[in-house]
Amino acid sequence: MRISEVAALALATRLLEAHRAPRDHAVLQARVLVTAEMKGRPLHGLHCLPRLVEQIKRGVIDPETKGTQRWRADAVMEVEGSSGFGPVVAMAAIERLAPHIPDLGIGLFAVRNANHLGMLAHYVEAIAAMGFIGIALSSSESLVQPFGGTRAMLGTNPVAVAVPTAEEPLVLDLATGLVPLARINHHAATGMPNPEGRPTTDPDRTKAGALAPFEDAKGHGLGIAMELLVAAIAGTALAPDVRGTPDSQSPCNKGGDVFIMIEPSLASGLPARLSAYLDAVRTAPPPAAGDPLLVPGDRARRRQEAASRNGFDIDQRLWEDLNALSRSRILAFEGQRS
Repeated sequence: MRISEVAALALATRLLEAHRAPRDHAVLQARVLVTAEMKGRPLHGLHCLPRLVEQIKRGVIDPETKGTQRWRADAVMEVEGSSGFGPVVAMAAIERLAPHIPDLGIGLFAVRNANHLGMLAHYVEAIAAMGFIGIALSSSESLVQPFGGTRAMLGTNPVAVAVPTAEEPLVLDLATGLVPLARINHHAATGMPNPEGRPTTDPDRTKAGALAPFEDAKGHGLGIAMELLVAAIAGTALAPDVRGTPDSQSPCNKGGDVFIMIEPSLASGLPARLSAYLDAVRTAPPPAAGDPLLVPGDRARRRQEAASRNGFDIDQRLWEDLNALSRSRILAFEGQRS
């Protein structure tokens, strides 16, 4: 079924507010979920909402906190997430660090003990909108096997980069696993085979095994470098010791998150030159007539623009379940008040 951006935001916000989230926290967390849907990344979208609600109920998410920040050095900030919503904790730290970047030239902050961030692109895009280069690194529980191995030892360890230009920023967002765990979970929930699976396409068997690194040794090398880099900066657990990211039972001690904000060069005409270069890439000769070239961020941006105009598709059962969950919570809340 197709729903509008407005309807999706309203439902998600209402449901989170009904579970003690302050209005601004609920709006931000809802926006991250709905934007993922609009960009064609539903695995980071509204299907995460029931799990967030369950985590609040079980006390493993504190919907009211923004975390606490402490300066480690002039350009380095440590953030204790205190089990808050990942987006709320991260954006509060971005807003705290941003005013210092013009003077410092570069700054970073490291987050521990916050919950799932969702798409990293959301944060680096926000940084680019402030006029800065944004880099985000994250780690997770053991999901990816080393190259040549069979046991999960690494996180999916995504990285995102956004560079502002005179037009839209360049936005890269990728994980070091061959496929996202959320996609495996989606295939398992719907009974669909996992087409990328090796040696099995059975999603339930895939969940019991490990994800392969993308591009074999290259993904393995990048993944393990991200594993150590995030742990070294944030002081957080390595993948085998991380708990609570994909479930609603355990407090999340996720590997950690590192954000870097950089003041771009002030060279004359640089933003226009960056835009011109990206346009040159887009108009380079394609391998086949009619296949336009894209740069990172183009496809997601077009999908979001189309979804803003026309709405986006969502599984009807999920939408009905979310509405039922919302109604039941609001009725329970009204019963408590009376």
